[in-house]
Amino acid sequence: MKKTPAAHFWILVSTVGISGISQGMLLPLIAIIFEHDGLSSSLNGINATALYIGILLASPFMEAPLRRFGYKPIILAGGLSVAVALALFPVWKGFWFWFFLRFLIGVGDHMLHFGAQTWITASSTENRRGRNVSLYGLFFGIGFAIGPMLTRLVEINEALPFIVSSALSVVSWLFVWLLKNDSPDEDGATGSYLGTFSRFGQVLKIAWVSLLPPLGYGFLEASLNGNFPILALRNGLDISAVSVILPAFAIGGILFQFPLGIMSDRFGRRNVLMGIMLSGFICFIAAGLFHTSMTGLLICFFLAGMAVGSTFSLGISYMADLLPRNLLPAGNLMCGIFFSLGSISGPFIGGLAIQYTEGATFFYMISVLLMAIFLALYFVKPSGSTSTNQPQLS
Repeated sequence: MKKTPAAHFWILVSTVGISGISQGMLLPLIAIIFEHDGLSSSLNGINATALYIGILLASPFMEAPLRRFGYKPIILAGGLSVAVALALFPVWKGFWFWFFLRFLIGVGDHMLHFGAQTWITASSTENRRGRNVSLYGLFFGIGFAIGPMLTRLVEINEALPFIVSSALSVVSWLFVWLLKNDSPDEDGATGSYLGTFSRFGQVLKIAWVSLLPPLGYGFLEASLNGNFPILALRNGLDISAVSVILPAFAIGGILFQFPLGIMSDRFGRRNVLMGIMLSGFICFIAAGLFHTSMTGLLICFFLAGMAVGSTFSLGISYMADLLPRNLLPAGNLMCGIFFSLGSISGPFIGGLAIQYTEGATFFYMISVLLMAIFLALYFVKPSGSTSTNQPQLS
């Protein structure tokens, strides 16, 4: 059945939304389960890095299959991997078994997001790219906000959140079959793995500063969802409080995801990124001051979400502005690699901060990172160029 570009777009962003639910649920859920089992915060953080190690290790091997088989098979393979891995969590609870399952989810989620991101950025005109990618981020954000709410199901049965998330992933996987396959524009690019590494170098040379926002967002997202539940429980907050505070960050991002995307189309991606990094710095300084107050944290997380919840999608849009079309698949992979580097380091460094320092240090650590990215964006003014894109998605 032939689908219009608009139908392609909405199926893609809906699939990404379901992926957001599973990711938003998994980090806090496993952190809470391991914390109740007496696992140290640093080991808890190490286990959380498995998902991002999967992203990092799989990244160099994804561009060649994408160019050979097209977007649809990559998204289908990734979605199936996630659904199966989620269903296997209740089979056996063990540190390394769950580490392996999270690794598989990292690979599968990255395949899904890489296919969807590249499809959307390659099919969007520059003057509507911020809008389209912000809708992509919006749907992921909605899913990510719903995800932590599923942690309450653990009080009914420990296996129930995993089963529900797996079932939702299967539903979204079935919808992807309705898409008509397409492939990225070659423009002289080869589909070899050696060619992929060569294009990685070109992306770093042209648009390295645009990769810092995805890195920062990966650090922020993983540390908040993987470490904050531990910090909250140790400060006397309960699971119900965590299941409200974490979604507040995602809800703030949802409210401003689309407006910031539109603003970036009008005022420039770099200008908007600098504004949100500075705002996020202020919000997390405030979170450190109110780290023992549920109300204070709720407000700070909501405002921080409004400020930096769009960081990843705006980083992708900024990257796509700077690169020619033939480098977009490699650019999207590099965004994923930098996101995973931030996500791997976030839970581990955050776990150490919680274990060996005062609780507020965790929030100040995030603030320092956001300020560093702001300074990089302020002092570096890349002069990348883009070529004409395909007809826009609605």
